[in-house]
Amino acid sequence: MSVSHPTPRRSRRKDARPGELLDAAYELFVEHGYAATRVEAVAQRAGVSKGTLFLYFTSKEELFKAVVRQRLSSLFVNWNAEFAAFEGTSADMVRYAVRQWWQHMGGTAASGIAKLVMTEARQFPEIAEFYRSEVIVPGNELLGRILQRGMDRGEFRPMDLTHGIYSLVAPMTLLLLWKHAMAPCIDPQLPLDPQAFLETQTELLLGGLTLADRHVR
Repeated sequence: MSVSHPTPRRSRRKDARPGELLDAAYELFVEHGYAATRVEAVAQRAGVSKGTLFLYFTSKEELFKAVVRQRLSSLFVNWNAEFAAFEGTSADMVRYAVRQWWQHMGGTAASGIAKLVMTEARQFPEIAEFYRSEVIVPGNELLGRILQRGMDRGEFRPMDLTHGIYSLVAPMTLLLLWKHAMAPCIDPQLPLDPQAFLETQTELLLGGLTLADRHVR
């Protein structure tokens, strides 16, 4: 009687498209973090040899950078175009920006990349600096343009732009911490609904931003 063996998830082959390697790296970085992810494991998950991986990416750092560009940095191309053509109020722009962040970053597995950076930035300052330039700076610049638009149009009260940006980012940062670290500590009598929390925070902030003679909605 012959014995059947289970088919491996991905059979080993000599080549792979770079996208497959990036998908495998993305999964492992989110699951295990930067330090604990080995290039051998990435190659194994993609079904290729380590040598094949190095044909496309010269190091783990370059692999991480490619994942960030693919999963996060690329979002800003469409977002910048959308906001340049946006015809609604600046308050609606803020609401839309927060929803888009949750839909494409905060509420997805990609938030694990942000968690990775927050927890390993001191150990790997080079990836922290790369993440800052590729994700943090473009995000802050976009939020800054929205707030400046509101002030220029007389919709928002004058403000210190830097701290206005931080005020918008703060609820997002809290949700990342809640999702990846603090969830077990949340009082079960006060469950946290991420989307409801973001909507509440956004409206509270807009209440403070909007001039008295303007309607938020």
